[in-house]
Amino acid sequence: MKKFFLAVASLFTFIGIASADNDRIISFEQLPAKSQEFIKKYFPDEKVSYVKEESDFMELSYEAVLATGTKIEFVGSGEWKEVECRYSTLNEEIVPVQIREYVRKNFPETKFVKIEKGYRDYEVKLTNRLELTFDQNFNLVDIDD
Repeated sequence: MKKFFLAVASLFTFIGIASADNDRIISFEQLPAKSQEFIKKYFPDEKVSYVKEESDFMELSYEAVLATGTKIEFVGSGEWKEVECRYSTLNEEIVPVQIREYVRKNFPETKFVKIEKGYRDYEVKLTNRLELTFDQNFNLVDIDD
């Protein structure tokens, strides 16, 4: 009897883990309106290659990949979480003004290739391969090369 309950518990655990990672391709129009507006505003001339909806347990997110190789991740509400340009540079308007000013002053010859917005910080990657981390108040807290 013990083995039976253990087998049933294992089966439910396996089913829960297997169903926790449900990714599916969706159309651009199925993205939240906020995500669609972001792409239209900052990447107006770029073609969207595909959009993927990702659901993990209780969290929903989206990923859009553009024809140029740019990848944009959104949280369930449609707010951007990460933008990474693999073969080009970021539209600097995406980057908060305080971070742009810091980079212009301290690394004037560089451009942004990635930005990630976390719960407590922003991380940017520059063309000189430096990764800068800023806190919520846009103070530099870490540099990684």
